[in-house]
Amino acid sequence: MTDMTRRNVLKASAAGAGAALVPTAWTAVARAGSQAPPQALAAGDLALWYDEAAGTDWLRALPIGNGRLGAMVFGNVDTERLQLNEDTIWAGGPYDSANSRGAANLAEIRRRVFADQWSQAQDLINQTMMGTPGGQLAYQPVGNLRLALGAASGVSQYTRTLDLTTATVTTTYLQNGVRYTREVFASAPDQVIVLRLTADRANSITFNATFDSPQRTTGSSPDAATIALDGISGNMEGVTGSVRFLALAHAVTTGGTVSSSGGTLRVSGATSVTVLVSIGSSYVNYRTVNGDYQGAARTRLNAARTVGIDQLRSRHLADYQALFDRVRINLGRTAAADQPTDVRIAQHASANDPQFSALLFQYGRYLLISSSRPGTQPANLQGIWNDSMTPPWDSKYTINANLPMNYWPADTTNLSECFRPVFDMVRDLSVTGARVAQAQYGAGGWVTHHNTDGWRGASVVDGPLWGMWQTGGAWLASLIWEHYLFTGDVEFLRTNYPALKGAAQFFLDTLVTHPTLGYLVTNPSNSPELAHHTDVSVCAGPTMDNQILRDLLDAAARASEVVGVDATFRAQARATRDRLPPMRVGSRGNIQEWLADWIEPERTHRHVSHLYGLHPSNQITRRGTPQLYEAARRTLELRGDDGTGWSLAWKINFWARLEDAARAHKLVRDLVRTDRLAPNMFDLHPPFQIDGNFGATSGIAEMLLQSHNGELHLLPALPTAWPTGQVSGLRGRGGYTVGVAWSSGQADEIVVRADRDGTLRLRARLFTGAFTVTDVSDGSTPATTRPETDVVQLTVRSGRTYRAARPGVTPTPTVTPTTPAPPTTPPTTPPTTPPTTSPPAPSGARATYRVTNSWSGGFQGEVTVTAGTTAIRGWTVTWTFANGQVVNQVWSGVHSQSGANVTVRNADYNGALPAGGATTFGFIATVNGSTNNPPTNLTCTTT
Repeated sequence: MTDMTRRNVLKASAAGAGAALVPTAWTAVARAGSQAPPQALAAGDLALWYDEAAGTDWLRALPIGNGRLGAMVFGNVDTERLQLNEDTIWAGGPYDSANSRGAANLAEIRRRVFADQWSQAQDLINQTMMGTPGGQLAYQPVGNLRLALGAASGVSQYTRTLDLTTATVTTTYLQNGVRYTREVFASAPDQVIVLRLTADRANSITFNATFDSPQRTTGSSPDAATIALDGISGNMEGVTGSVRFLALAHAVTTGGTVSSSGGTLRVSGATSVTVLVSIGSSYVNYRTVNGDYQGAARTRLNAARTVGIDQLRSRHLADYQALFDRVRINLGRTAAADQPTDVRIAQHASANDPQFSALLFQYGRYLLISSSRPGTQPANLQGIWNDSMTPPWDSKYTINANLPMNYWPADTTNLSECFRPVFDMVRDLSVTGARVAQAQYGAGGWVTHHNTDGWRGASVVDGPLWGMWQTGGAWLASLIWEHYLFTGDVEFLRTNYPALKGAAQFFLDTLVTHPTLGYLVTNPSNSPELAHHTDVSVCAGPTMDNQILRDLLDAAARASEVVGVDATFRAQARATRDRLPPMRVGSRGNIQEWLADWIEPERTHRHVSHLYGLHPSNQITRRGTPQLYEAARRTLELRGDDGTGWSLAWKINFWARLEDAARAHKLVRDLVRTDRLAPNMFDLHPPFQIDGNFGATSGIAEMLLQSHNGELHLLPALPTAWPTGQVSGLRGRGGYTVGVAWSSGQADEIVVRADRDGTLRLRARLFTGAFTVTDVSDGSTPATTRPETDVVQLTVRSGRTYRAARPGVTPTPTVTPTTPAPPTTPPTTPPTTPPTTSPPAPSGARATYRVTNSWSGGFQGEVTVTAGTTAIRGWTVTWTFANGQVVNQVWSGVHSQSGANVTVRNADYNGALPAGGATTFGFIATVNGSTNNPPTNLTCTTT
């Protein structure tokens, strides 16, 4: 291993997952008279753009991805480089991390901790509780596809863009009188990376293409228009690399010739070229690596070869925009947006550039869509983009902040589908973590500590100072309930309830009574990565543990009520929750980080773990717990604003929850610095760590909408730097989609669509003056009450939209941005087509259909299969599309199609359904005819 492995970084810097390396700032100089290029303006300024190529700098290259496949696009004139990733290429192979010596030594470790013998406890942990191996395994690259295009002389009018509205990187330049254009996108429907090269003069494109890789690989030419790279992942921590992969690149030309031999693809004299890149992996799951990786790569390539470039592009756009277009944001534009993106970052501290905050917000959403889709691995520490065999902190999953942080914007910014890989991982960890729970704690349920990887390692790693933290699995499991609060999806909750219960069961079995305080506490544990005395972090009952467990046990109890099971367990979970230590205010007026009022040796430490109760939890609120609220503010003042990139991003969320708009905005500006953002806007820990991007998106969302306290709070932390703006499509807990327009720092109009019946509570300054409330569905005025001067409350019905506004404000129910969207980014207001319901099958099962999103040329829908009074072992849903509609994608499974007839079977989804059980699958359809036309002849047959 090189010096960039996680443990060597830790040893070198005496720090943990959030350890900062020395910041290295970069520079960029403003261009006189600069104007944004047409591509950026067409995207409503939602584009990263540059007037220079990336050269060899990976942090200047631009990321694309479809959840599984990722590429960094460099855009050089002489040699285009696509640095390639596939999300299951991990070093090593399946392994069991449990240490069988742990359980026998646990009592002595606990005795030493309670006796304040922390160093001796850590020594025994190091001897008996560390996982096997003692570190986890790294996410690794596939390699590079390089196109040698010739000399870079005679070039002018160079522009390179990443259009967030189309998820496409475009490079264009004029060379020797010829306009060359390259487009690159990663298609989720077709599971290939597409590189399109065109020239405005016939027969002007000539290049040689080759693969290379740091992995153990073999190159070849399987046919006259294709090159291949066959390889295997690296060895690490004594575990032999076992993930086989095959990368294929195939060229189709208009004009000219194409040939392939000896692993080199040669294109000569073409007018246009489409290069398709397909990658297959032998990784099946964390236990199995015998997948047909060659067949997978070839099947996807062969399928994509039958599809023209226009259809590849349209299918990609329909799929991507169905997600991205759900949220629109406009914070205003100044001349600062006319500078290249790297210049905007470099001058942000001295510029008025509100649009950059909107760009940063949408960039995080773009990165999440591009690195996390149903059926993929979760986004890791670098999303899916990594060019190193030994990346910083192994580019894996750090659970004590980073992995949950990656998904903070998933629900709030209307990307709930992108959350699904996390819950797949939780179910995996409930298996590997059960082995660790039994071997190392003698407990039931399951446990995961502060890291995991592609093999779902669950034991203690890296060393006791950082790794002896029990509540990683607890935090992840609590996300199940949090996601349910947004979606109201009972079937999702039922499916994931066993993992939630298992996480809680572990602590019912392992919490111990504090010998002097009498509370139930974890022992041993730590407050993530922070020593409480010199070189020791191990302790009992740190504040973050208590906060997480309060959420976990409450969530498990409430979930058991919803799914109607486990009354005895529910009572035990609640009784245990009530015996956890309460939060305490320390001698400095701060939230205590530990049970004792210790003063941390590193006062400005990057982790502020004991404010988990402020964010992402709701245990500390302004109106519910005013004393703790003030103590949280004091805690942040003591810890300071500075920190690593991800730490700054978390602090945006903290200050937003404190409703301090000025301080939250200051943290946004602090994040936009050349030592915290790379030229391509990747968050710099440093080095690159993507959680800062996701945390920033979450923080900006929290500044505009909060829903953690049983109400929708509109513009709770709106800074004066954004005096006028609009946002639409944000999501609130309870099943609400929200839009708001404001001017002079105050809401003019609020639009809320309800997913379910209930009582809606709205808080905003708007309600302190004159206002109207309207049911947009029928124009009626619903009855409201005024619990507080800035709060209104009303009864809402599922599927209806409600509008509150100042008198005289022109109704704009969708609250669309003032900057017009490009033609390829159509509005996404769901149509009002009523559901189509199939007749019941003989067993009583039925299928229902609804449109969830639509645009010009396509729509997104869902089909729900529900069992009747008896369980069904299997089901098949068939339907016919009117007007020749074509299904491009079915999430989490496959479909078959013959003409306009579509068939989906349960074997590709959830298997048998219990009586009354249901499952839902979504799809993307391309339309010939009316966008809102529902399928016909929807039938459900069962076995």
